Amino acid sequence: MIVRRLRAPLILLIAIIAVSVLGLTIAPGPMVDGEARSLDFFHALYFISYTATTIGFGEIPYQFSEQQRLWVLFCIYMSVVGWAYTLGTVFALLADRALQQAIAQMRFVRSVRHMAESFYLVCGYGETGRLICQALDARGHRIVVLEPDETRAGEIDLSDYAADVPALAADASNPDTLQAAGLTHPDCIGVVAVTDDDATNLAIAVAARLLAPRVPVVARAETREAAANMAAFGTAHIINPFKTFTDALALALRAPEAWHLLGWLTGIPGTPVESRRVPPRGPWILCGHNRLGRLLIETLDAEGSSVTIIDHLPQADPDHLWVQGDASSPASLEAAGIADAVGLAVCTDSDVNNLAIAVTASQLNKNLFVILRQNHFSNRSLFDAFECELSVVASEIIAHECLAILSTPLLEPFLAGIRERNDEEWCKWLLTRMVRRLGGTVPEIWSERVNLLRSPALYRMLMRGVPVTIDQLLHSHANRYEYLPCEVLYLARDNDDDIVIPAANTVIRPGDELLLAGRIGARDAFGLNVSNEHALTYIITGRDLRGSWLWEKLTGRGKKDEAPRLP
Repeated sequence: MIVRRLRAPLILLIAIIAVSVLGLTIAPGPMVDGEARSLDFFHALYFISYTATTIGFGEIPYQFSEQQRLWVLFCIYMSVVGWAYTLGTVFALLADRALQQAIAQMRFVRSVRHMAESFYLVCGYGETGRLICQALDARGHRIVVLEPDETRAGEIDLSDYAADVPALAADASNPDTLQAAGLTHPDCIGVVAVTDDDATNLAIAVAARLLAPRVPVVARAETREAAANMAAFGTAHIINPFKTFTDALALALRAPEAWHLLGWLTGIPGTPVESRRVPPRGPWILCGHNRLGRLLIETLDAEGSSVTIIDHLPQADPDHLWVQGDASSPASLEAAGIADAVGLAVCTDSDVNNLAIAVTASQLNKNLFVILRQNHFSNRSLFDAFECELSVVASEIIAHECLAILSTPLLEPFLAGIRERNDEEWCKWLLTRMVRRLGGTVPEIWSERVNLLRSPALYRMLMRGVPVTIDQLLHSHANRYEYLPCEVLYLARDNDDDIVIPAANTVIRPGDELLLAGRIGARDAFGLNVSNEHALTYIITGRDLRGSWLWEKLTGRGKKDEAPRLP
């Protein structure tokens, strides 16, 4: 592109210099011994070179004649015109968006190609993509971003990420762009398609399935058609934020204890668990007949609750009572039966309207169970001030699901097992047990695989034929008579013999993968148990393998406080 744009200016400059040199060699010089001395080719080229670039060393190798000076005067003006044309073309080329994009793409491709550690490819840097990138970066993962909007892509350079984030403003649905972003790179460990367009997300999922079938894909789909198309191409993880929310609402209506348990396991680690009000059964009012509204109607109908719809459009659902009008108007709410309603679901596309409707309805019926849709994450402070029972934030739902799938893949089958179990007594027992053991804060969830890389000490001990149970692994390496504040929730094995809440005497096998929940800090302690031979030998046999002074400080044990051996 640069050579093509500068072809004409460069040809003009070369022509001007060539003509100037030729003329200076022909022009007669000063008279010496009765003869006119002319410049040879070398001295003419030397003089024109520094004259045309405005350096100006003077007349060399001798004073010029009047004819030579006249020719030099003509050459000076010719060179000024040539340089002005060339510099103008260069400045216009530097300001050309096509060249800027080409240079940015070249730098992006080079930075991705030279990445020497595993990374995730995130397509879409809206509210959802930003939350996912921030969470992945906080957990030490590298990220590559594709975002079609240049303004959003430019915000990445201003963000405070721990590591550099290569980003490109380009169409993520283009297979060539995806390959340039590292889709087929050997260190790409996952693709996250969370753009605002279902067609683009579908194109990303299809390209990943065909070009890099080994790479897992997490894709956003807000319509059933897009989700079905993604599933047809083998996309492993499809997230519809509204479907995810309505499934959780259905679980809350059908199995409140299971809903409380899932909420306790999927919250923000370290935050206190607040008791949540269970959604009531009875007459509900729905404001906004859109995608979310229709899913809410299906859920409430399936759980035996009647629904009255308020919308400014004419009636589009003959199976339910429809009130046409402004949902923030007391008259519309009263016509829908706000006085007798047990719940209100507000899901229009405007955050201001949603808050106005919720405030008005709460004044008319203070006992309402309010579900409030938040369209933009930036309005979080306003929705927090209202303190509704449940809020629907699509970006948060998608980000949370993506992180759960990418960081702890075992969490999804464990939660699915709880939903399918449909045992309220068991869920209540498990929640009571976990809260008693781990406290009233949301635990940290993580997984550990029994292999030579993740848990070398445990793997070597198992390969030597030493049996190790789950109960033994949960003991503290500082005092083997105490337990670590963590629990094993799920045990996955290669032969599909998975166990939900495995018994304490379950013997660990090489290749097993454990899903654990524990207090903040328990993850590091458990990791030391399975990776350090000193710690594992002590908690299994009671025998203290003497280590260095630093090891004794790290474990909190010394020679004087060695624990007695078990009989």
